[in-house]
Amino acid sequence: MELPVAAVILILTGAGVGFASGLLGIGGSTIMVPVTFFVLTALGIPDQIAIKLAFGTNLLVVFPTALSGMNAHRRKDMVWLRPGVIMGISGAFGAVAGAVFTSKFMPETILRQIFGLVVAIVALRMLVSKPPDIPDAETMPGTELLVLLPLGFITGIISGMLGIGGGIIIVPALTLLLKFDMHHAIGTSLLVMTFMSIAGAISYLISGLSVTGLPPFSIGYVNFAVWACLMTTSVPVAYMGATVAHRLSATCLRYVFIALMAYIAFKMIY
Repeated sequence: MELPVAAVILILTGAGVGFASGLLGIGGSTIMVPVTFFVLTALGIPDQIAIKLAFGTNLLVVFPTALSGMNAHRRKDMVWLRPGVIMGISGAFGAVAGAVFTSKFMPETILRQIFGLVVAIVALRMLVSKPPDIPDAETMPGTELLVLLPLGFITGIISGMLGIGGGIIIVPALTLLLKFDMHHAIGTSLLVMTFMSIAGAISYLISGLSVTGLPPFSIGYVNFAVWACLMTTSVPVAYMGATVAHRLSATCLRYVFIALMAYIAFKMIY
């Protein structure tokens, strides 16, 4: 593959991921990881290095993309800071643990299939569950810390292991377990992802510092040439996606999200 073709593919991918991120509160790495992996291997990078570069680089793309979408949702008062910060901090620790474990030990294929099965189950649960009433996040009972802390940590581990932002788990968790409506779940999910993505990206960067044979513009398992191509479109388009989200009903967003989860589950398993 020629370098200009690779750059165009990554730039277009960034645009699609940015829109999905702002619209649905996801990081988009389930799209970015396979595309980045394909581009890197087509450029002659060995599979074992390419997959970890895809994980680390995409987590670094998620950070500014999620931040852009979150700011757009915050302007509409659709981001609840308290639960988002609590989950984000615990998720950051989980992302570090997951990234370090994967970069050293974990076979990605097994984890990917398990993740796909979990996503399929959660999608089915969202489909049959009743849409929640809107709670008051500022007066959440203290006992819900017992949900937020482990939920953030577990999501962070998965985020670090698979190089994803984690929104595909955070959004249904907030709606099913904490009874957030879809708009607040999407906005708060993007806040959580800013914590987890930067922690996971730094972990991949540090874990790969001693690795030889990395392509140009790489620092550890983060390639800044790939990052720049993806981020060029993902950040501005994420703001557009968030703007569109507020023009859609919560029910419409819910079904779009369920459809996306079903697709991701299928791709992950098969």
